[in-house]
Amino acid sequence: MAFELRIRAPGAAGPRSVERVPPERDSKYLTLAATLFAVAMTFIDQTIVSIAAPTIQDELGLSREGTRWIVNAYLLALAATFALGGRIADVVGPRRMMIVGVIGFAAASALCGLTPTGSAAEPWIIAFRVVQGVSAALMVPAALAIVVSAFPVNERGRALAIFFAISGGLTAIGPIAGGYLTQWTWRAIFWINIPVAVAALVLAWFAHIPDKRRNARIDWTGAAIITVGMALSVLGFEQAQVWGWGSWKTILCIVAGVAFIVLFVLFEVRQRNPLIQMKVFASRAFNVDNLVLFFSMMAFVPVFFFASVYAQVSLGFNANNAGLYLLLIFAGFAPAAQIGGRMLDRGGARRPVILGSAVATIAFGLWANSVTDLSLGAQWPYIVLSGAGLGLIVGPASTDAVNRAIGASYGEVTGITQTIRNYGSALGVAILGTLLSDVFIDRLTSSLEGLGVPAGQAQSAANTAVNGSGGSVSDAPAAIRDQLNTAVMQDYATATKYVLWGMALALFLTLLVALRHPGGQAVAAAEEEPSPGATRLEPAPEQGG
Repeated sequence: MAFELRIRAPGAAGPRSVERVPPERDSKYLTLAATLFAVAMTFIDQTIVSIAAPTIQDELGLSREGTRWIVNAYLLALAATFALGGRIADVVGPRRMMIVGVIGFAAASALCGLTPTGSAAEPWIIAFRVVQGVSAALMVPAALAIVVSAFPVNERGRALAIFFAISGGLTAIGPIAGGYLTQWTWRAIFWINIPVAVAALVLAWFAHIPDKRRNARIDWTGAAIITVGMALSVLGFEQAQVWGWGSWKTILCIVAGVAFIVLFVLFEVRQRNPLIQMKVFASRAFNVDNLVLFFSMMAFVPVFFFASVYAQVSLGFNANNAGLYLLLIFAGFAPAAQIGGRMLDRGGARRPVILGSAVATIAFGLWANSVTDLSLGAQWPYIVLSGAGLGLIVGPASTDAVNRAIGASYGEVTGITQTIRNYGSALGVAILGTLLSDVFIDRLTSSLEGLGVPAGQAQSAANTAVNGSGGSVSDAPAAIRDQLNTAVMQDYATATKYVLWGMALALFLTLLVALRHPGGQAVAAAEEEPSPGATRLEPAPEQGG
């Protein structure tokens, strides 16, 4: 492939650098395909393991706490290391880090699938779930940076609309794939990542993705501070339902985590080569975009967890049909994401984000009011509409944030946005999970007492039902068992209604924030100005993957 050689003269525009720029971008959609295969594993993994967790627990003889950590360890490692992953992608090169992330994720997946039985099972699978999370944190910012750099500003909305539409669909497909694969063996939910990784590597090879790097140091001290801060605060959120929100352990983790995050900000503003350029937050549009992502993620990721359980407990669906229930969200999300991307390319993010927030707020409220009917026919229009609202929000806000962050690199900015997204989703799962448990226990206790169960026994039985994700109480007297199962279905639906109202509230906050967006389009790409003390180097693309 031929290249045009450009040499930037030294001066106010930045230090002298040499750029080899492809004269055309014919491979940009092949590049998009490669990145989609790469991140496909991470998005599927957010939901696929939750479906198989009970089977894994039974076959490996894991403790309840150990089973919970099969899910939490991955999410915790992912959230804690996103910011570092974005910066490493800048310094080492996004193509290299995407490849490292893909290989690391696939290898960890294979080892999760090879978990031995016996006493080693629990530490083994949790450890490699952590490796999966760290690998994903290295891979996702790099993949997004590659997509952003492959498309000019006026085409990014459409390109990232495809990216987020497909990734959103993969999140919904996770429970379906988990249900079918678990019928064969739960180990297959991890092994399925290996052929996906191979496809990503092959596509990356043929796409000839350039590796744009910055000649700068990594702020390892700042990385350690933000990693500890994110890990502690997210740990507090994840364990709040176990420890209780009033527990000293929960409070200590959250307060200490926030303190480390504040310390990180104070530390970074004094650094010549910081992990994150704090000046990017001087942009009002950038701040609004990230707050939009924070509040909307309190609904977008948690809805897949809560709706899946609701479909099984209250509607009586099996795991496979519960996954199909979630695809209704994708039915609205995918086309709306495309519309949102085109609106962004034509006029900026303000209109699609405001419209999406308003639509999603109303739709989630209507969905909440219909779930107690225990009828899919009464719900599906609102589920599709909820997905459409989210589709109008996610892509435009994410893309606009990257376009607005002048002076920062793509890996750095995507690391910021992904960290904020994961923080919002972790907080949403924690708060809404607690709300669901509290409402369900209260309602089911009242229902059991109405069936003649003594108060103490009713409370105990309700707690058992919650710990079993809403399952019926097997030791109930035969005379009331049918009535009890009906009560569980109805009371869990009522609890889910409160959760969906909580999501509607989060999306209303998204709307209030979106109204503060200044509008317009970014006029320059994020990487046009190198960070202080850094020289931008763009070597020729390597032919290998």
